[in-house]
Amino acid sequence: MAALGLSLGGCFYANTSQAPIATTYPYSEQQRMQAAHHWEILARHEADKILTRERVRFRDLYIAPPAQGAFSAYSGGEFDRGFRALLTSELVTRGANVMTAPSDNTATVEIDVGVVQHRDRGFVRPPVGAFTALTAGIAVATLPINHWREPALGLIPAAAVADVTSGSWTYTGNEEIIVTTRIVDGERILYSSSNIYYINAGDRRQYAPNLVPRAPVTPSVSVTDTW
Repeated sequence: MAALGLSLGGCFYANTSQAPIATTYPYSEQQRMQAAHHWEILARHEADKILTRERVRFRDLYIAPPAQGAFSAYSGGEFDRGFRALLTSELVTRGANVMTAPSDNTATVEIDVGVVQHRDRGFVRPPVGAFTALTAGIAVATLPINHWREPALGLIPAAAVADVTSGSWTYTGNEEIIVTTRIVDGERILYSSSNIYYINAGDRRQYAPNLVPRAPVTPSVSVTDTW
């Protein structure tokens, strides 16, 4: 009995912690934006959602331009300009009333892009199936030792598996964007939708040029004629 008590006591202390144990969220997927076609897909998605909302379906809509001078000090901002143009096309194609200038009766479509940069991420699990595909490739590669004359041929099935699965894999990265589309009427928000995507670090200028460091300016020295 004493031994049993000590054993149970040990189990009790082994299953306690002085701080919460870190765990993960259920498996989920998040897409990466790396082509203008992906902007078009988002514009199409937003246009479909906007025109299913009763409060905005039959309203005159005005898509507000980017803030004046927002990108004057930097090059970039292609997403802000391109997405507004694509959303305009998608809405007009679906029969929406899109106006070229605001009026007392229009609802304003506003677009906001926020960039999230992770600076200290922990371990990120590889894509689902990565270990299985790797293990299968190693197992298949050992078959030629006993059955095939040319060992290199054993890598062909593994390569086929990689070709089939690798198209859906991409690295996680540390840069994300939150794209929010709102429709407002005065002080009322009639519609709001936010979407999150990974982006390539080198593409930040397309989404938030104001967050891209400028190159240092080399001071110029003028030489005056003393003669």
